[in-house]
Amino acid sequence: MSGRQGGKLKPLKAPKKDKKDEDEEDKVFKERKKAEEKALKEAREKAAKGGAPGGGIKKSGKK
Repeated sequence: MSGRQGGKLKPLKAPKKDKKDEDEEDKVFKERKKAEEKALKEAREKAAKGGAPGGGIKKSGKK
């Protein structure tokens, strides 16, 4: 009598992948990605605070 009958069998664990050495291109690419994300985050924060200085067109209550 087996302890597990029917149903799906669990897949075997995949062997761990070895970490490959990063070459110069990978390092440059990662740094550029990080810089882009930082700039995008700063732009989002600035837009959330108030956007363009000057406030755009202001309407007066008079006619």
